[in-house]
Amino acid sequence: MATSAAAAISESAAPSAAVSVSSSSVSVAIPALRRSCTTRRASRPSSAPPLEAACRSRALTARRLPPDLLQELRRAQQASEQFAKRYEDYLRAWLKSRGYDESPSDTRFGQSFDLLLGRRRAYVQEPRHFYFPQLPQKQFYDRADFPWLDAVEAATDDIRAELQAVLQDDSAFEPYLTGDVNRLHPVPAGMTGTPACTAFHLWQNGELHQANAARCPKTLAALAGAPLARIPGRAPSVLFSQLQPGTHMSPHNGMINTRLIVHLPLIVPGKCRFRVGNEVREWQEGRAWVFDDSIDNEGWNDSDGTRVILLFDIARPELTADENRWVATLLEGIDAFSGQKPGWDI
Repeated sequence: MATSAAAAISESAAPSAAVSVSSSSVSVAIPALRRSCTTRRASRPSSAPPLEAACRSRALTARRLPPDLLQELRRAQQASEQFAKRYEDYLRAWLKSRGYDESPSDTRFGQSFDLLLGRRRAYVQEPRHFYFPQLPQKQFYDRADFPWLDAVEAATDDIRAELQAVLQDDSAFEPYLTGDVNRLHPVPAGMTGTPACTAFHLWQNGELHQANAARCPKTLAALAGAPLARIPGRAPSVLFSQLQPGTHMSPHNGMINTRLIVHLPLIVPGKCRFRVGNEVREWQEGRAWVFDDSIDNEGWNDSDGTRVILLFDIARPELTADENRWVATLLEGIDAFSGQKPGWDI
């Protein structure tokens, strides 16, 4: 009896059925196969072929199988991979013959095609503290939707000059996150109290850092037109973020999904990249981007130099003024109930 490709590599599948694939089930079987085999470890690059991960993830199980069953399992895996390739090649040729251009792969349709084939994992907002429903699930936002960023990018040289002056002071930067006993949720591994990931705050937890701000007037002036997030005791935060050579910021999610984060790269030695959901980009000096940090994200500095960006949070454009006001009021109430200001991070 024919079986789906997804069943072909399951440990419980009979060897005789493992290589029998019904072409009528391909539209469901291949995506299901890929999704079932894709590891959910966020530290793994999301663009890695899921079927390769399938072979790795089943290695331990395979060692426990009898030799004859192991041989059948490997034959089934090979047949499934070959069938998946034929399926993908066919669909690509089908689309190309009808005028589809694959080169801009980050279009919404291109992403949907990759998801269908199992080449990307779908990520959604998973804030650690507060979730606001019915917001669009966007990883990186379209730069054109934020025309006020033109003024911020135009000030890159002035902002970098103020940063360079700060960098002359060895004690200016502090660990990005501290081990606050009142912190609402655990901090991702390797991000607490480490000199590998440090910050110089101009605004922190909704309060202007007077001494630091006085050292960077042009930076703050460049943000005059930015719709900074406004939550008493929590936002905005504006800071220079420093990532030392060889550092990996482990996968994590932001606290809330009612704000967005902006990066303006200032010092990028190369080999520095950042992932939000299933999309990886490289920081480029003077080119800002906007992203949703409530979606799983991580960063790498694989160079031999220090990477520094200007980082700040902005109000999410999809929320109304009333919604923003009530979110801020609710979070204030949470603080009032506990009687303590919670540990908070951007």
